[in-house]
Amino acid sequence: MAQQQQISLPAKLVNGGIAGMVGVTCVFPIDLAKTRLQNQRSGQQLYKNMMDCLIKTVKSEGYFGMYRGAAVNLTLVTPEKAIKLAANDFFRHQLSKDGRLTVLKEMLAGCCAGMCQVIITTPMEMLKIQLQDAGRLAAQQRVVPSVATTLKMGGTSAVLSRSYNTSPAPQVMRVSATQITRELLRTKGVTGLYRGLGATLMRDIPFSVVYFPLFAHLHQLGKRSREDPSVPFYWSFMSGCLAGSIAAVTVSPCDVVKTRLQSLRKGADEETYSGVADCVRKILRKEGPAAFLKGASCRALVIAPLFGIAQVVYFVGVGEFLLGYTPNNIYSS
Repeated sequence: MAQQQQISLPAKLVNGGIAGMVGVTCVFPIDLAKTRLQNQRSGQQLYKNMMDCLIKTVKSEGYFGMYRGAAVNLTLVTPEKAIKLAANDFFRHQLSKDGRLTVLKEMLAGCCAGMCQVIITTPMEMLKIQLQDAGRLAAQQRVVPSVATTLKMGGTSAVLSRSYNTSPAPQVMRVSATQITRELLRTKGVTGLYRGLGATLMRDIPFSVVYFPLFAHLHQLGKRSREDPSVPFYWSFMSGCLAGSIAAVTVSPCDVVKTRLQSLRKGADEETYSGVADCVRKILRKEGPAAFLKGASCRALVIAPLFGIAQVVYFVGVGEFLLGYTPNNIYSS
């Protein structure tokens, strides 16, 4: 058993990477819409809903405007998804006795997996959000040309400030994730990349606690028989989609808080936050409880296929095939 666990680890890492890249490529435009919907304030709504956001993005920024920040995700999603899936599998293996896990132990394994993944998730989300939200801020300036976008981050810099043109007809200037990373490291140090870490933990740990046990139980329902415990690939996909969408909506308020905290640049009359508690308090006071569900449907549409694809790749054993392993022997352990 231990030997099989060690042998399968590289394959699990490959599976996580492939699944993450395929999934992100498919759903990234929806994720961009989610970020922009979450960041817009009441009274300054540029987008009515997800479709309105995507249509306006294509009109103002072109088709590839929907993929702003995708390069960051595609680069870092491989280690992020690999760590998440492999860590959950590892902790489930460590906590299991005679191949059985209680629901509490399943939740504990998911909790540990969520804690591990934030090492990659936090800087990835930090950079992605800056790039995704650039178009919204430029569009806001076009709507209200007399008010210039302000940078409320304790000091401006050439790289960060040139993301937005403060002229009456602003355009989305191209700033790369590399430039933002260098500037953050220069001005804030490594901690600059981990801004919003607490909110990320607050989102990812509950997500994993809900997702992994729920997926495991849904997946078991698809077994053909006691003699044949295999599960059809479409059942793995459906289980991943359903568990992912439920977990995503459950933690949507935490995702709104995380997005607001990690947005370095603010539009006109947009408040800044000193921390999680301050962010929650200001959102409640100025926008009401409904604001915590902004982008919830988008997030469900992003997470559902993302994790559905991930689980299909994971359980079909693409990584095992590529590395020359035998998936059935590995996963039957």
